Amino acid sequence: MRGDEEWSTVANLVREAARRYGDREAVAEGRTRITYTELGERVERAAAACMASGVQPGDRVAVWAPNTLDWIVSALGAVTAGAVLVPLNTRFKGAEAAYVLERSRAKLLFVTGTFLGTSYVASLRRADIELPHLETVVVLADTAPADHVTWKDFLASGEGISPERVRERADAIAPSAPSDIIYTSGTTGRPKGAVISHAQTLRCYEIWSELAGLREGDRYLIVNPFFHTFGYKAGVIACLMRGATMVPQPVFNVDTVLANISAERISVLPGPPTLHQSLLDHPARSTHDLSALRLVVTGAAVVPLQLVERLRTELGIATVLTAYGLSEASGIVSMCRRGDPARTIAATSGRAIPGTEIRVLAAPGEPGEVQVRGFNVMRGYFEDPETTAATITPDGWLHTGDVGVLDPDGSLRITDRIKDMFIVGGFNAYPAEIEQLLGLHPDVADIAVIGIPDPRLGEVGKAYAVRRPGATVTADDLIAWSRREMANYKVPRAVEFVSELPRNASGKVVKGELRGRG
Repeated sequence: MRGDEEWSTVANLVREAARRYGDREAVAEGRTRITYTELGERVERAAAACMASGVQPGDRVAVWAPNTLDWIVSALGAVTAGAVLVPLNTRFKGAEAAYVLERSRAKLLFVTGTFLGTSYVASLRRADIELPHLETVVVLADTAPADHVTWKDFLASGEGISPERVRERADAIAPSAPSDIIYTSGTTGRPKGAVISHAQTLRCYEIWSELAGLREGDRYLIVNPFFHTFGYKAGVIACLMRGATMVPQPVFNVDTVLANISAERISVLPGPPTLHQSLLDHPARSTHDLSALRLVVTGAAVVPLQLVERLRTELGIATVLTAYGLSEASGIVSMCRRGDPARTIAATSGRAIPGTEIRVLAAPGEPGEVQVRGFNVMRGYFEDPETTAATITPDGWLHTGDVGVLDPDGSLRITDRIKDMFIVGGFNAYPAEIEQLLGLHPDVADIAVIGIPDPRLGEVGKAYAVRRPGATVTADDLIAWSRREMANYKVPRAVEFVSELPRNASGKVVKGELRGRG
């Protein structure tokens, strides 16, 4: 049965999972263990508190926090109250987060206390950007500044809202209503919000769960960030559908991954190829019991064939699959099938998911722009009809901005990116956005950023910079400045100073020439 037909909304999925999987463990976070029944109750309490704080159906509610049980409960609580979830990237600095909060007109924000030594609340304050629509900030901690509220106090505020009222609110959500807005940067360098509905989410991730073979009782280590579709939907939503146990991991650290797989008997480990590569190459790997692992789903433009074979032979993982997706297509476009040969899994991102189409604007077997059509294509960019019209054709084809080749059997190989995007350890980095930020440096006259190979992270940024007359800024200065001004994955790892950037007749930087230099 189709996911959208079975559950209709995310709120109903949560309620059904609590009913169907009851005493089965839903989330394991350190010493905290909660069942599906308890998860359902917590989500209902969070929804009641959202309602008590004035959240109306269709209001945007943001979550800026790492992978934790609190993220799951606050996000699902907001969606159950009819709100539209806006997940914020944990690597954002204050100004980056404020831009998305302002653009989405978020009414409520759930924010972590301190993460990786950074106070997100202080970071947001420092940005000093007016957020007139933001009425309530809930700090997911025991203490909060005077004008914010603690998680405990927020939950207590909903005690006057009965479970019946929460259920009424949840039942009134239409399957076609937006469930979330995933902000993604584009070539313009400013994040745009891809609007995805409840029905799209449920239909896509029921298919994902089916193709991956996720099953009841699986123990799923969710290292992929929840702010990303891969973490939230292929993680939390898929587990709710199948009754799998979620084990959220807030920071990608290979030692912790190994310890978790062993201690929690992890059977499912999706993530970028860098995660699995680090696992295989870890010197202490043999001291951990990884025998419960049975399913790995990964994805990138290139997945080394050797990686697929090593996962199968060295770790004995029965199912290794690759997939391709983008936020504008609900995070899933194509996926390998169980039983596909290793070469297909390594060299391609599989075939179009059922009920959708992929085409490549080129002769058969030649590279061209990948376009997608089907129920997975976003409803549009939030309050941006112009960009939406430029991205989705009148007959429903989504311009992905990626270049690929379709094999005769319909398998898709992504070969390049029109958008010049590169992926740093699983994070999408957009040169236009980084260039915009670097252009603010007082000593930089002109700037271009490309992705270059990196053995650990897959790719990292390299900046080609033109100094202003008389400036003496060094590569180390610019990198140090970048670390203060932008999320770590955006920071260029190398800077080369040039007298001028190569440009074509229309004035655009010729990135191909820069790539040729290395």
